[in-house]
Amino acid sequence: MNAHVETPAMGRATRPRAHPFPMLLRREYWEHRGGFLWAPLIAGGISLLLTMIFAVVASVMARRAMADGELQIDGVTINGLDLGMITSRMSPVELQQLGEAFDASLLMASSWPFIVMAFVVFFYCLGALYDDRKDRGVLFWKSLPVSDRDTVLSKVASAALVAPLLATAAALVTMLLFAIIVSVLVAAHGGNAFQLVWASGGPFRMAAFVLAAIPVYAVWALPTIGWLLLCSAWAKGKPFLWAIVIPVLLGVFVWWFEVMGYFGLQAEWFWQNVVARMLLSVVPAGWMDAVNLHAIDAPGDLRDVLNLRAMYSTFLSPKMWIGAAAGALMIAIAVRLRRWREEI
Repeated sequence: MNAHVETPAMGRATRPRAHPFPMLLRREYWEHRGGFLWAPLIAGGISLLLTMIFAVVASVMARRAMADGELQIDGVTINGLDLGMITSRMSPVELQQLGEAFDASLLMASSWPFIVMAFVVFFYCLGALYDDRKDRGVLFWKSLPVSDRDTVLSKVASAALVAPLLATAAALVTMLLFAIIVSVLVAAHGGNAFQLVWASGGPFRMAAFVLAAIPVYAVWALPTIGWLLLCSAWAKGKPFLWAIVIPVLLGVFVWWFEVMGYFGLQAEWFWQNVVARMLLSVVPAGWMDAVNLHAIDAPGDLRDVLNLRAMYSTFLSPKMWIGAAAGALMIAIAVRLRRWREEI
């Protein structure tokens, strides 16, 4: 009787090979977890701490003003800080304005993680390929069965998707805690927290907006990500200076010699569409200048601007895709440079 015996070599031959890209993403996360995760969380915590300090100071000042008879609303002196009584005298328009003010404060409180993320992504891309060459760690990674393309693309994905996802998670936590803090303050002063904070849908609308903005940010940020990775792969030293000086000198050259005048444009066009896109596209909401405001009816307040249909109209903008194509080209050049520029 013949028995089929599977040898270890045969088992290895038939086992499907795992793709290295997830491993590369995990590597980038674990090596930069402090910037990707903890920095946005700490920024959100600082925002909440300052909110509580401001709330305490404002409450103390309001009580002192009431004790001195100086707190007035519509000419009526307020002797007690009763938000329920105050809001009952407001018209529907005033209540709507109050809700918009809360939405704005909610957005400002949750913007701290995104501001920190912009700095993290900028300096992460600058050092992503340069640091490997500086400490010769690139020689180790080249000894593994991992292509230069996958390595560079893992850094692109980390900057364009992983960092924004983690910053968005930190912003959502900040939003939730901020809304809870405001709800407690409103309830403590006799107001209806559900009506003033949650019924308008502000927290949920803002949360949906920042989540939906991730793919828009990922595409919009490609010019800066590509340029910084290109400098990181090419520069023999001081990649930060090269990344800043080259676009700025180009802008000065174009402005000084009035180059854009030959195309019927002003020098400001070059600064906004070339220099700024190369250096500042990783800043959150930088895509707002490409929003098609005609996609919404009568834009005028914050809720009109933070509109999903208007935000996704940026995908119809040539500015979005020209920048993305330029970023993809620079990323491809960075891949080629990494193949032969192994050390500094």
